[in-house]
Amino acid sequence: MISELTNWQIALPMALVAAVVGYLLGSIPFGLILTRAAGLGDVRNIGSGNIGATNVLRTGNKKLAAATLLLDAFKATVAAWIMAYVAGPEAGAIAGLFAFLGHLFPVWLGFKGGKGVATYIGTLLGIAPLFVLVFAAIWLAMAFIFRYSSLAALTAMLVIPVALWIFGAEKVAAVMAIMSVISYYKHKANISRLISGTESKIGAKG
Repeated sequence: MISELTNWQIALPMALVAAVVGYLLGSIPFGLILTRAAGLGDVRNIGSGNIGATNVLRTGNKKLAAATLLLDAFKATVAAWIMAYVAGPEAGAIAGLFAFLGHLFPVWLGFKGGKGVATYIGTLLGIAPLFVLVFAAIWLAMAFIFRYSSLAALTAMLVIPVALWIFGAEKVAAVMAIMSVISYYKHKANISRLISGTESKIGAKG
C-alpha cells in the first residue's frame, strides 16, 4: 500500500466518504463500553480520566485492557482496509487518519476521547503494516527501561514518521506526522508529569 501512495488524486466526494467512515468507526469508545459492561463503572473517573487501554489497565483488569487495546487499534485498521478496498490506498489513509481523530474527539462523548496510541498503531497497520514492528520494538524497549507507557508511545510516534520518510514513503510519513503532532498535544499533561516525575508507571492502579 505504501508504494501506491505517491500521488494524491482521490476525488473530493470519496475523500469525504472515507473521512466519515473513518470517524464513525474511530469514535466507538471501546474502553468505556467494556469497563461499564464489566461492572467497573466509568473509566473516566480513574487515573488519567482517559478511555484508552493504559487507563483501563489501572482498573486492575489486564484482559479488559488488552481487549481495549486491540479494539481501539483494529477500528482504525478496519476503516483503512474497507476504504482502501472500495476506493484505493488514498481513501484508506484518509479513513485511518479520521478514525484516529474520531477516537480522540468522539462526538458521543462531547469530543473528549482517548489519546490515540492504539488507534495510531491501527492506522499504521492499515496503511504501512511493516512499520508496526518498528513501533512495537521502540515501545517495548522504552517501556521496559523506563516503565512509562506515555514516554514509550511518544518516542515511537516521534520515530515512525522519520522512518517512513527515510524509506521513501513521504505521503504516509506526512499522515503519520500529523497524527503524531496531534497525539503529542493530547499527551501534554503526561509530558508535564514526566518532566516533574509524577507520571504513573505501567501497572499502577489509579
